[in-house]
Amino acid sequence: MHGGLKTGQGQDLREWIARMQAAGEVITIKGADREREIGGIVDIAMRKMGRPAVLFEDVPGYDPEFRVLANLFTSVKRIALTLGLPADTSEVDLVRYWRDYMRNAPTIPPVQVNTGALLDNSFKGEDIDLLKIPTPRWHEGDGGYFIGTGCMVIMKDPDSGWINYGAYRVQVHDRKVASVMISKGKHGDILMRKYHDRGQPCPIAVVCGVHPGLFAVAGLEIPYGKNEFEAAGGLLGEAIRVINGPVTGLPIPAEAEIAFEGYLHKGDLIEEGPLGEWTGYYAGGRDMRPAIRVETFWHRDKPILTGAIPGVPPNDDTFYRGTARAGVVWHELEAAGVPEVKGVWSHEAGGSRMWLTVAIKQMYAGHSKQAGLIASQCHAGAYANRVVVVVDDDIDPANMDSVVWAMCTRCDPRDDVQILHGNWSTHLDPMSYPSDKHNMNSRMVIDACVPWNRKADWPETVRNTPPLEKQVREKFGKFLPPGW
Repeated sequence: MHGGLKTGQGQDLREWIARMQAAGEVITIKGADREREIGGIVDIAMRKMGRPAVLFEDVPGYDPEFRVLANLFTSVKRIALTLGLPADTSEVDLVRYWRDYMRNAPTIPPVQVNTGALLDNSFKGEDIDLLKIPTPRWHEGDGGYFIGTGCMVIMKDPDSGWINYGAYRVQVHDRKVASVMISKGKHGDILMRKYHDRGQPCPIAVVCGVHPGLFAVAGLEIPYGKNEFEAAGGLLGEAIRVINGPVTGLPIPAEAEIAFEGYLHKGDLIEEGPLGEWTGYYAGGRDMRPAIRVETFWHRDKPILTGAIPGVPPNDDTFYRGTARAGVVWHELEAAGVPEVKGVWSHEAGGSRMWLTVAIKQMYAGHSKQAGLIASQCHAGAYANRVVVVVDDDIDPANMDSVVWAMCTRCDPRDDVQILHGNWSTHLDPMSYPSDKHNMNSRMVIDACVPWNRKADWPETVRNTPPLEKQVREKFGKFLPPGW
């Protein structure tokens, strides 16, 4: 498939919004308050057909020109359009795009510039006021206002100078104070501890409104030591224009809507959370998290805060991370020597991580078991996974009816279900263990393929043959509803 933002579409969020509005993918709401109504509308939009992006204007109590955009990637169609793919791209074709991208991911180094729209408004010292942004309480039970959901959190390796950015949650507490929650083992956590082990504060920059192509890279499984800005440049087909923060020196996208920089000091913690998370629960609770002491704050004229809101799946995590992660799992399966992988899908109900389906063309005894076990433990599939299902290549892994049918008719639980213990998980998973750490889980690998030793005498499937399917579509296609 052809794709990638190599068509001069730019790296400005406002250009993206205009294209999505033209495609009928954005609705605009005026007058919703940030305390309950914005989050309430976002929750409804996540559950409705098409799951549109929602642009909020005229938020009561705030500058009427300050806006909020949520549900960036809650549809396969918007992800496809963002990547320059056809609007009718199928789920598995989108995953195949990500697989092909990861096989030989192009990179373009960022370029430093001296100016950019982000610098429209710049503040230091007592002029900093994060509270001027209409950050919503995204869910009724949230413990505060999370300015960082659809964000980039930028950090630097003190040894190599490697720049990393990830999509970590950021809560705003006061005019000059925010906090960041980074799960143990994530790249940002490793970098922060490097500084703190040396007795140094950790520089950090947070970007809270950016082109979704840049944001998407924050959620990809970019290997440790690889620069996400270079990956984003390769994805967009042009160098990301950055300005260096005057205090931290960290690179910040010049066309960003909202950004701030500062430091994380060892032992400087602030109570954070809860936030309704991607598993669909308030599993994280309230805890002490690193405080960000903000030293520089910028925003564009008429800034737009972006939100990729976790919650009961399907949500933003489900689609943008799920499709990309499935593509990376596909790539890593092939890199591990698993042949004839025909498709991978991260089911939306699993919040992008908990359910993976892998379709293969069986080539030898044990092939399906091999595929399932590797998918459950490769880097892109290992974190917080719960279920891996392996199906034959006649099953569309994104079609849950077909997957469940294969599970019901081709899987013998006695022989075809394996339980793995002590796997990499997160405290956001309400079933994680042990009780004092909550960082491990168990998972199930289900072989729902026709048994290798039964393939010769397996009964035929009751379905149109390809010639009949072709004949009917060609002859009666004008009578069939769109999408049939």
